[in-house]
Amino acid sequence: MKLISHRGNITKAIPESENTPNYVEIALKKYDCEVDVWLKNGSFYLGHEGPTIEVSKQFITHPGLWCHAKHYESLQALLDVNAHCFFHQKDDYTITSKGVIWAYPRQKGDKNTVCVHPHELALEDVKKFYGVCANNIEEYEDIE
Repeated sequence: MKLISHRGNITKAIPESENTPNYVEIALKKYDCEVDVWLKNGSFYLGHEGPTIEVSKQFITHPGLWCHAKHYESLQALLDVNAHCFFHQKDDYTITSKGVIWAYPRQKGDKNTVCVHPHELALEDVKKFYGVCANNIEEYEDIE
């Protein structure tokens, strides 16, 4: 099962550290990582509510990153640099640029789908997914 840290969190949500390069890089040592990405004045930024910390194209295209484009311009720019990315707001499902289905929390899925915040589903349902994305991702290491 693919394990994806939500915004760099490993054991719990730590909002003041989320979407910061150093925090994300720690998570990337062991897990994939979902980050929130913005484009502003031609540069990439991390941040949930808005562009906060500028990052390089090299950072954004790290093979373990799942880039959640926060608006159309960021999605287009992420596609242009071949980053693994997706866009959604409250859609039940979206598909990433690498063909993986990204499910909104509480949605069911299968071998092609990432479960977001798996604690909201029964463990037997979570086991059917391709991967999980969670703030406490280390708790899912033995899910298989």
